[in-house]
Amino acid sequence: MAKRLERDFFNRPTLTVAQELIGKIMVFGSAGGIITETEAYIGQDDPACHAARGKTPRNAVMFGPAGVSYVYFIYGMYHCLNFVTEEDGAPAAVLIRGIHLIEPSPLLLNGPGKLCRHLGITRDHSGIDLTEHEAFLVKDSPFTPAFEATPRIGITKGQDKLWRFVVRG
Repeated sequence: MAKRLERDFFNRPTLTVAQELIGKIMVFGSAGGIITETEAYIGQDDPACHAARGKTPRNAVMFGPAGVSYVYFIYGMYHCLNFVTEEDGAPAAVLIRGIHLIEPSPLLLNGPGKLCRHLGITRDHSGIDLTEHEAFLVKDSPFTPAFEATPRIGITKGQDKLWRFVVRG
């Protein structure tokens, strides 16, 4: 059985975590799938990061411990799932942009809004410790798919950074 990722996996540089999450298995309730696409958002010097303007009630979870879920709501219709990275107080997170669902049935969930809508992930799931929760976690896997780095999508600032990682093909 695949081993659950522990806090030390998430408590590292965000770009490393974003790349190494590719191929890992995300479990949410009875659903599970292989992470196929991520984006990194790193602290107050990243103009596209929610923490760029400091700590707010909306982004406070980003300033906490690594390995915790951060879910936000955008455009009045989409939830987006992130995993907090780096040390306590250093606001950074990895947006989970896509997974290849394996259970309950195969399906490519490409896009953070589509992923959350299909799985039923909402702001109620923000602040969950993925290293301890019984039904919301990330596991290691034997998969190490080839991926490429591209500019992040759907942002107006920080587009020059190649901080989106997506499985090739």
